[in-house]
Amino acid sequence: MEMSVFDIFKQLESGRTPEPSGAAEYIICGLGNPGTQYENTRHNIGFMTVDTLCEKYKLSCKKVRFKSLTCDAVIGGRRCLVMKPTTFMNNSGEAVTEAMSFYKIPPERTFIVFDDISLEPGRLRIRRKGSDGGHNGIKSIIYLSGSDAFPRIKMGVGAKPHPDYKLADWVLGHFKKEDGEKLEHCFQNAVACLELMVQGKTDEAMNKYNS
Repeated sequence: MEMSVFDIFKQLESGRTPEPSGAAEYIICGLGNPGTQYENTRHNIGFMTVDTLCEKYKLSCKKVRFKSLTCDAVIGGRRCLVMKPTTFMNNSGEAVTEAMSFYKIPPERTFIVFDDISLEPGRLRIRRKGSDGGHNGIKSIIYLSGSDAFPRIKMGVGAKPHPDYKLADWVLGHFKKEDGEKLEHCFQNAVACLELMVQGKTDEAMNKYNS
């Protein structure tokens, strides 16, 4: 049901972004693990990026759908489903492919944000498609969707401090205090990337923000 002009004005007066009418055209998904014990950990940088997006657009990503916490939004003039899967990282594909199937959204319009240990905190890298790179969340999405052609934003979390350090302990650990300012800047850049990407300006986003 489309919103009336009166409803839109009410939402504007409340300070909230007007909710979109019609079906979602794009998916914006940040990967992470649900639960307070995982908040602000390296593996949850996808969730943290979505939280920054929601803060900017005054969204509440709390509606339970597609095994995720979700909200509908207009980003860059496009109707988007914003989601944070609650399946735990290794089963992220269950949530993402369910939403893709429901809205008939192809991989090319499904944007995934996730952690990357090959990049230092504060850096990000956009890719149009690619392998899982050893990331279990991406591996799950590729396996269940049957495609690796979904654009993604890799958010730097830094490499393990030494080879013997367990990878799981590293990505489930918290960022260093001194990373805070760099991360905040990176979150803002990632949101700017998503705004461009939904408008079909992925090349512009890559040229401007890839590091």
